[in-house]
Amino acid sequence: MLSNKDNLQIIYEDNHIIVINKRASDIVQGDKTKDKPLSEVVKSYIKEKYNKPGDVYLGVVHRLDRPTSGIVVFAKTSKALTRLNKSFAAHEPIKTYWALVKDEPPHEQMILVHHLKRNQKQNKSYAHKNPVENSKKAELSFKTIQVLQNYYLLEVALKTGRHHQIRSQLSAIGCPIKGDLKYGFDRSNKDASIHLHARSLEIIHPVKKEKMKFTAEVPDDNLWKSCVK
Repeated sequence: MLSNKDNLQIIYEDNHIIVINKRASDIVQGDKTKDKPLSEVVKSYIKEKYNKPGDVYLGVVHRLDRPTSGIVVFAKTSKALTRLNKSFAAHEPIKTYWALVKDEPPHEQMILVHHLKRNQKQNKSYAHKNPVENSKKAELSFKTIQVLQNYYLLEVALKTGRHHQIRSQLSAIGCPIKGDLKYGFDRSNKDASIHLHARSLEIIHPVKKEKMKFTAEVPDDNLWKSCVK
């Protein structure tokens, strides 16, 4: 894995895409905090590495919540962005997340289907068993892949990509993610992260048309590290 002075962890790069392992503290795109987003850090890296004059093109394909770490793909050309947007809209990429929870799930493997309603003011999504006004169907599956001393490591496969979907759905079955105060965990992590990590992503390359799978190393955190020993 490459890195630069901005602590950018680059998993893969070619002329069309760049794949980053996002830190939990980073925002993907600019927001009201005015903090420098990951997209601008990547632009600066490209400008410097290739000595590019003027503005650097970088397309945001998808996002991760700020307290979540892991894989984010950016497009380096408009053609790549258009094709990746179409692919993501059709739910073609295979997204796998790791989540650490303290409470044992009801079953070792589960498919969860809820109807999520987003509250914009609270920046939170509420999971309902049945459809409610303005709700969106959300589906994921998970399996317990490791039992640690005090936590369970879940591997989560997303079927849909809703706002705070994994956080909301796991909370709804009594398994809030470690550090996620917003969704019911009893205390926050010191660095404001939550133990949710976008572990792998499979896509069809937008230009080469080849199937590619990327894997993101876990954050430099003792609990995460114990999952990959």
